[in-house]
Amino acid sequence: MSLVAVLPGDGIGPEITAEATRVLGAVARRYGATIELVSAPMGGCAIDLTGVPLPQSTLDLCLRSDAVLLGAVGGPKWETLEGPRRPEAGLLALRKGLGTYANLRPVAPHPRLIERAPLRAELLKGVDLVVVRELTGGIYFGARGREGDRAFDTCIYTTGEVERVVRLAFSMARTRRRRVTSIDKANVLDTSRLWREVSTRIGKEFPEITLVHELVDAAAMRLIRSPGDYDVIVTENLFGDILSDEASVLAGSIGMLPSASLGEGRLGLYEPIHGSAPDIAGRGIANPYGTVLSVAMLLRHSLQAEEAARAIERAVDAAVDAGVIPADLGGKSTTADCGTAVIERIH
Repeated sequence: MSLVAVLPGDGIGPEITAEATRVLGAVARRYGATIELVSAPMGGCAIDLTGVPLPQSTLDLCLRSDAVLLGAVGGPKWETLEGPRRPEAGLLALRKGLGTYANLRPVAPHPRLIERAPLRAELLKGVDLVVVRELTGGIYFGARGREGDRAFDTCIYTTGEVERVVRLAFSMARTRRRRVTSIDKANVLDTSRLWREVSTRIGKEFPEITLVHELVDAAAMRLIRSPGDYDVIVTENLFGDILSDEASVLAGSIGMLPSASLGEGRLGLYEPIHGSAPDIAGRGIANPYGTVLSVAMLLRHSLQAEEAARAIERAVDAAVDAGVIPADLGGKSTTADCGTAVIERIH
Protein backbone atom coordinates (compact mmCIF):
# COMPACT_ATOMS: atom_id res chain seq x y z
CA MET A 1 0.00 0.00 0.00
CA SER A 2 1.16 3.53 -0.81
CA LEU A 3 0.34 6.50 1.41
CA VAL A 4 -0.29 9.87 -0.26
CA ALA A 5 -0.68 13.00 1.86
CA VAL A 6 -3.20 15.40 0.34
CA LEU A 7 -2.93 19.08 1.24
CA PRO A 8 -5.90 20.80 -0.46
CA GLY A 9 -4.86 24.27 0.75
CA ASP A 10 -6.74 27.46 -0.04
CA GLY A 11 -8.88 29.06 -2.73
CA ILE A 12 -9.48 26.64 -5.57
CA GLY A 13 -7.12 24.13 -3.96
CA PRO A 14 -9.84 21.90 -2.47
CA GLU A 15 -11.76 21.83 -5.77
CA ILE A 16 -8.87 20.84 -8.00
CA THR A 17 -7.39 18.32 -5.56
CA ALA A 18 -10.82 16.69 -5.27
CA GLU A 19 -10.78 15.98 -9.01
CA ALA A 20 -7.13 14.91 -8.97
CA THR A 21 -7.74 12.41 -6.18
CA ARG A 22 -10.80 11.08 -8.02
CA VAL A 23 -8.54 10.44 -11.00
CA LEU A 24 -5.88 8.87 -8.79
CA GLY A 25 -8.47 6.53 -7.31
CA ALA A 26 -9.71 5.56 -10.76
CA VAL A 27 -6.26 4.78 -12.12
CA ALA A 28 -5.40 2.84 -8.97
CA ARG A 29 -8.47 0.65 -9.46
CA ARG A 30 -7.64 0.19 -13.14
CA TYR A 31 -4.09 -0.94 -12.43
CA GLY A 32 -4.71 -2.84 -9.20
CA ALA A 33 -2.81 -0.47 -6.90
CA THR A 34 -3.73 0.22 -3.29
CA ILE A 35 -3.34 3.88 -2.37
CA GLU A 36 -4.41 5.46 0.91
CA LEU A 37 -5.15 9.20 0.82
CA VAL A 38 -4.89 11.24 4.02
CA SER A 39 -5.75 14.95 4.05
CA ALA A 40 -4.18 17.61 6.26
CA PRO A 41 -4.28 21.42 6.51
CA MET A 42 -1.60 23.68 5.11
CA GLY A 43 -1.45 27.34 4.14
CA GLY A 44 -4.09 29.86 5.09
CA CYS A 45 -6.57 27.22 6.22
CA ALA A 46 -3.91 25.87 8.60
CA ILE A 47 -3.30 29.36 9.96
CA ASP A 48 -7.00 29.65 10.72
CA LEU A 49 -6.99 26.28 12.48
CA THR A 50 -3.63 26.28 14.27
CA GLY A 51 -2.04 29.71 13.91
CA VAL A 52 0.80 28.44 11.67
CA PRO A 53 0.90 27.67 7.92
CA LEU A 54 2.56 24.27 8.32
CA PRO A 55 1.50 22.44 11.50
CA GLN A 56 3.95 19.85 12.80
CA SER A 57 1.27 17.17 12.42
CA THR A 58 1.00 17.98 8.70
CA LEU A 59 4.76 17.81 8.22
CA ASP A 60 4.90 14.52 10.14
CA LEU A 61 2.21 13.06 7.87
CA CYS A 62 4.12 14.16 4.77
CA LEU A 63 7.38 12.68 6.03
CA ARG A 64 5.86 9.25 6.57
CA SER A 65 4.06 9.32 3.21
CA ASP A 66 5.25 8.04 -0.16
CA ALA A 67 4.22 11.28 -1.89
CA VAL A 68 2.52 14.61 -1.21
CA LEU A 69 -0.16 16.22 -3.38
CA LEU A 70 -0.72 19.94 -2.85
CA GLY A 71 -3.49 22.18 -4.20
CA ALA A 72 -2.56 25.83 -3.69
CA VAL A 73 -1.99 28.21 -0.78
CA GLY A 74 -2.59 31.84 0.01
CA GLY A 75 -5.17 34.52 -0.59
CA PRO A 76 -6.19 38.09 0.34
CA LYS A 77 -7.39 37.00 3.77
CA TRP A 78 -3.81 36.42 4.93
CA GLU A 79 -1.96 39.13 2.96
CA THR A 80 -1.34 41.32 6.02
CA LEU A 81 0.58 38.57 7.81
CA GLU A 82 4.34 38.85 7.82
CA GLY A 83 7.30 36.52 7.34
CA PRO A 84 6.92 32.99 8.69
CA ARG A 85 3.22 33.52 9.42
CA ARG A 86 2.31 33.86 5.73
CA PRO A 87 0.75 30.88 3.91
CA GLU A 88 3.60 30.87 1.38
CA ALA A 89 6.10 30.40 4.21
CA GLY A 90 4.46 27.04 4.84
CA LEU A 91 5.34 25.95 1.32
CA LEU A 92 8.98 26.95 1.73
CA ALA A 93 9.09 25.12 5.07
CA LEU A 94 7.49 22.03 3.54
CA ARG A 95 10.04 21.90 0.73
CA LYS A 96 12.83 22.26 3.28
CA GLY A 97 11.32 19.64 5.58
CA LEU A 98 10.97 17.13 2.75
CA GLY A 99 14.46 17.85 1.44
CA THR A 100 13.22 18.60 -2.07
CA TYR A 101 15.89 20.51 -3.97
CA ALA A 102 14.69 20.38 -7.59
CA ASN A 103 11.39 21.53 -9.07
CA LEU A 104 10.48 19.98 -12.44
CA ARG A 105 8.03 21.89 -14.63
CA PRO A 106 7.37 20.26 -18.03
CA VAL A 107 5.82 22.31 -20.83
CA ALA A 108 4.42 20.60 -23.94
CA PRO A 109 1.47 22.45 -25.52
CA HIS A 110 -1.50 20.32 -26.54
CA PRO A 111 -2.13 20.73 -30.30
CA ARG A 112 -5.77 21.70 -29.74
CA LEU A 113 -4.73 24.46 -27.31
CA ILE A 114 -1.98 26.03 -29.44
CA GLU A 115 -4.46 28.45 -30.98
CA ARG A 116 -5.40 29.67 -27.49
CA ALA A 117 -1.83 30.64 -26.60
CA PRO A 118 -0.78 34.27 -27.19
CA LEU A 119 2.09 33.24 -29.50
CA ARG A 120 1.88 32.39 -33.19
CA ALA A 121 1.00 28.75 -33.71
CA GLU A 122 4.12 28.02 -35.79
CA LEU A 123 6.31 28.95 -32.82
CA LEU A 124 4.67 26.33 -30.60
CA LYS A 125 4.68 23.27 -32.84
CA GLY A 126 6.96 20.62 -31.39
CA VAL A 127 7.68 22.52 -28.17
CA ASP A 128 8.59 20.03 -25.43
CA LEU A 129 10.75 21.40 -22.64
CA VAL A 130 11.21 21.03 -18.91
CA VAL A 131 12.43 23.66 -16.46
CA VAL A 132 14.52 22.29 -13.59
CA ARG A 133 14.52 24.91 -10.84
CA GLU A 134 16.77 24.76 -7.78
CA LEU A 135 14.64 24.98 -4.64
CA THR A 136 16.74 25.21 -1.48
CA GLY A 137 19.17 28.07 -2.10
CA GLY A 138 19.24 31.54 -3.56
CA ILE A 139 17.55 34.75 -2.58
CA TYR A 140 14.47 33.08 -1.08
CA PHE A 141 16.54 31.58 1.73
CA GLY A 142 19.30 34.14 2.31
CA ALA A 143 19.40 36.74 5.06
CA ARG A 144 16.86 39.51 4.58
CA GLY A 145 15.66 42.55 6.43
CA ARG A 146 14.65 46.19 6.60
CA GLU A 147 16.81 48.95 8.01
CA GLY A 148 15.17 52.34 7.91
CA ASP A 149 14.69 53.29 4.28
CA ARG A 150 16.65 50.32 2.90
CA ALA A 151 15.87 46.65 2.53
CA PHE A 152 18.03 43.67 1.58
CA ASP A 153 17.67 40.08 0.39
CA THR A 154 20.80 37.96 0.17
CA CYS A 155 21.44 35.41 -2.58
CA ILE A 156 23.73 32.56 -1.52
CA TYR A 157 24.63 29.31 -3.29
CA THR A 158 27.04 26.53 -2.38
CA THR A 159 28.86 24.27 -4.77
CA GLY A 160 26.93 21.24 -3.49
CA GLU A 161 23.55 22.86 -4.06
CA VAL A 162 24.44 23.62 -7.66
CA GLU A 163 26.02 20.22 -8.32
CA ARG A 164 23.04 18.11 -7.35
CA VAL A 165 20.40 20.03 -9.33
CA VAL A 166 22.59 20.35 -12.42
CA ARG A 167 23.44 16.65 -12.31
CA LEU A 168 19.71 15.86 -12.13
CA ALA A 169 19.09 18.05 -15.19
CA PHE A 170 21.77 16.23 -17.18
CA SER A 171 20.36 12.86 -16.14
CA MET A 172 16.93 13.91 -17.41
CA ALA A 173 18.41 15.10 -20.70
CA ARG A 174 19.71 11.59 -21.36
CA THR A 175 16.12 10.39 -21.89
CA ARG A 176 15.12 13.44 -23.93
CA ARG A 177 16.86 15.38 -26.74
CA ARG A 178 20.22 15.54 -24.94
CA ARG A 179 20.47 19.29 -24.62
CA VAL A 180 20.83 21.27 -21.38
CA THR A 181 20.59 25.03 -21.19
CA SER A 182 22.01 26.44 -17.94
CA ILE A 183 20.63 29.90 -17.25
CA ASP A 184 22.41 32.44 -15.04
CA LYS A 185 23.50 36.07 -14.81
CA ALA A 186 27.23 35.40 -14.81
CA ASN A 187 28.09 38.79 -16.30
CA VAL A 188 26.98 40.45 -13.05
CA LEU A 189 26.49 38.01 -10.14
CA ASP A 190 29.11 36.01 -8.25
CA THR A 191 26.54 33.32 -7.45
CA SER A 192 25.94 32.94 -11.18
CA ARG A 193 29.65 32.72 -11.89
CA LEU A 194 29.82 29.86 -9.38
CA TRP A 195 26.77 28.32 -11.06
CA ARG A 196 28.43 28.49 -14.49
CA GLU A 197 31.71 27.03 -13.23
CA VAL A 198 29.99 24.10 -11.53
CA SER A 199 27.60 23.35 -14.40
CA THR A 200 30.51 23.36 -16.85
CA ARG A 201 32.37 20.86 -14.69
CA ILE A 202 29.32 18.62 -14.24
CA GLY A 203 28.70 18.77 -17.97
CA LYS A 204 32.00 16.99 -18.58
CA GLU A 205 30.53 13.96 -16.80
CA PHE A 206 27.94 13.78 -19.59
CA PRO A 207 29.88 14.05 -22.86
CA GLU A 208 26.86 12.93 -24.88
CA ILE A 209 24.83 15.96 -23.68
CA THR A 210 25.19 19.40 -25.26
CA LEU A 211 25.53 22.15 -22.65
CA VAL A 212 24.65 25.76 -23.49
CA HIS A 213 25.06 28.69 -21.08
CA GLU A 214 22.62 31.56 -21.42
CA LEU A 215 22.06 34.80 -19.53
CA VAL A 216 18.64 35.05 -17.93
CA ASP A 217 17.58 38.21 -19.76
CA ALA A 218 18.41 36.67 -23.14
CA ALA A 219 16.64 33.46 -22.13
CA ALA A 220 13.48 35.36 -21.15
CA MET A 221 13.37 36.76 -24.68
CA ARG A 222 14.28 33.55 -26.53
CA LEU A 223 11.78 31.49 -24.55
CA ILE A 224 9.07 33.47 -26.34
CA ARG A 225 10.81 33.97 -29.69
CA SER A 226 11.94 30.37 -30.24
CA PRO A 227 10.73 28.04 -27.46
CA GLY A 228 11.39 24.98 -29.60
CA ASP A 229 15.13 25.52 -29.11
CA TYR A 230 14.92 24.34 -25.50
CA ASP A 231 14.99 20.82 -24.12
CA VAL A 232 16.07 20.84 -20.44
CA ILE A 233 16.51 24.22 -18.75
CA VAL A 234 18.30 24.29 -15.39
CA THR A 235 18.57 27.41 -13.30
CA GLU A 236 18.57 28.89 -9.82
CA ASN A 237 15.58 29.48 -7.59
CA LEU A 238 14.44 32.99 -8.51
CA PHE A 239 15.18 32.70 -12.21
CA GLY A 240 13.41 29.35 -12.34
CA ASP A 241 10.36 30.73 -10.59
CA ILE A 242 10.02 33.54 -13.12
CA LEU A 243 10.93 31.64 -16.29
CA SER A 244 8.69 28.66 -15.59
CA ASP A 245 5.70 30.97 -15.14
CA GLU A 246 6.66 32.71 -18.38
CA ALA A 247 6.81 29.32 -20.08
CA SER A 248 3.26 28.59 -18.95
CA VAL A 249 1.88 30.86 -21.69
CA LEU A 250 3.23 28.36 -24.22
CA ALA A 251 0.61 25.87 -23.03
CA GLY A 252 -2.25 28.33 -23.40
CA SER A 253 -2.93 28.58 -19.66
CA ILE A 254 -1.04 28.26 -16.41
CA GLY A 255 -3.83 25.90 -15.36
CA MET A 256 -2.49 23.16 -17.64
CA LEU A 257 0.94 22.78 -16.08
CA PRO A 258 2.02 20.32 -13.36
CA SER A 259 5.16 20.26 -11.28
CA ALA A 260 7.19 17.89 -9.14
CA SER A 261 9.57 18.85 -6.33
CA LEU A 262 12.09 16.07 -5.78
CA GLY A 263 14.90 15.26 -3.35
CA GLU A 264 17.32 12.38 -2.90
CA GLY A 265 14.74 9.63 -2.36
CA ARG A 266 11.37 8.82 -3.90
CA LEU A 267 9.32 11.12 -1.68
CA GLY A 268 8.21 14.14 -3.70
CA LEU A 269 5.83 17.09 -3.55
CA TYR A 270 3.44 17.46 -6.48
CA GLU A 271 1.35 20.51 -7.32
CA PRO A 272 0.09 22.61 -10.23
CA ILE A 273 2.19 25.70 -10.85
CA HIS A 274 -0.71 28.15 -10.50
CA GLY A 275 -1.90 29.92 -7.37
CA SER A 276 -5.03 29.69 -5.27
CA ALA A 277 -7.16 31.96 -7.52
CA PRO A 278 -9.51 33.06 -4.72
CA ASP A 279 -11.56 35.14 -7.18
CA ILE A 280 -12.99 31.98 -8.74
CA ALA A 281 -12.99 29.71 -5.69
CA GLY A 282 -16.27 27.91 -5.08
CA ARG A 283 -17.62 28.55 -8.57
CA GLY A 284 -16.72 25.13 -9.98
CA ILE A 285 -14.87 26.54 -12.99
CA ALA A 286 -11.22 26.07 -11.98
CA ASN A 287 -9.00 24.11 -14.36
CA PRO A 288 -7.97 20.83 -12.67
CA TYR A 289 -5.79 19.52 -15.50
CA GLY A 290 -2.53 20.83 -14.04
CA THR A 291 -3.28 19.06 -10.75
CA VAL A 292 -4.35 15.87 -12.53
CA LEU A 293 -1.10 15.89 -14.52
CA SER A 294 0.75 16.44 -11.24
CA VAL A 295 -0.78 13.13 -10.10
CA ALA A 296 0.75 11.53 -13.20
CA MET A 297 4.15 12.89 -12.14
CA LEU A 298 3.51 11.58 -8.62
CA LEU A 299 2.87 8.10 -10.00
CA ARG A 300 5.96 8.25 -12.19
CA HIS A 301 8.54 9.63 -9.78
CA SER A 302 7.37 8.55 -6.29
CA LEU A 303 5.30 5.42 -6.83
CA GLN A 304 7.31 4.11 -9.81
CA ALA A 305 4.07 3.48 -11.72
CA GLU A 306 5.00 4.58 -15.25
CA GLU A 307 2.14 2.80 -17.01
CA ALA A 308 -0.46 4.42 -14.75
CA ALA A 309 1.20 7.82 -15.21
CA ARG A 310 1.02 7.53 -18.97
CA ALA A 311 -2.61 6.42 -18.75
CA ILE A 312 -3.49 9.68 -17.00
CA GLU A 313 -1.54 11.77 -19.50
CA ARG A 314 -3.25 10.02 -22.41
CA ALA A 315 -6.63 10.53 -20.75
CA VAL A 316 -6.04 14.27 -20.29
CA ASP A 317 -5.00 14.57 -23.95
CA ALA A 318 -8.11 12.66 -25.00
CA ALA A 319 -10.38 14.82 -22.83
CA VAL A 320 -8.97 17.99 -24.37
CA ASP A 321 -9.24 16.47 -27.86
CA ALA A 322 -12.91 15.78 -27.11
CA GLY A 323 -13.48 19.45 -26.33
CA VAL A 324 -13.68 19.25 -22.55
CA ILE A 325 -12.17 22.70 -22.10
CA PRO A 326 -12.37 24.73 -18.86
CA ALA A 327 -13.09 28.44 -18.63
CA ASP A 328 -9.49 29.65 -18.44
CA LEU A 329 -9.01 28.27 -21.96
CA GLY A 330 -12.23 29.74 -23.29
CA GLY A 331 -14.36 26.63 -22.76
CA LYS A 332 -17.46 25.93 -20.72
CA SER A 333 -16.55 22.70 -18.95
CA THR A 334 -16.70 22.72 -15.16
CA THR A 335 -14.00 21.47 -12.84
CA ALA A 336 -15.99 18.27 -12.26
CA ASP A 337 -16.63 17.86 -16.00
CA CYS A 338 -12.89 17.80 -16.61
CA GLY A 339 -12.25 15.26 -13.87
CA THR A 340 -15.04 12.99 -15.11
CA ALA A 341 -13.80 13.23 -18.70
CA VAL A 342 -10.34 12.08 -17.65
CA ILE A 343 -11.69 9.19 -15.57
CA GLU A 344 -13.86 8.01 -18.48
CA ARG A 345 -10.80 7.88 -20.75
CA ILE A 346 -8.42 5.96 -18.48
CA HIS A 347 -7.62 2.60 -20.01
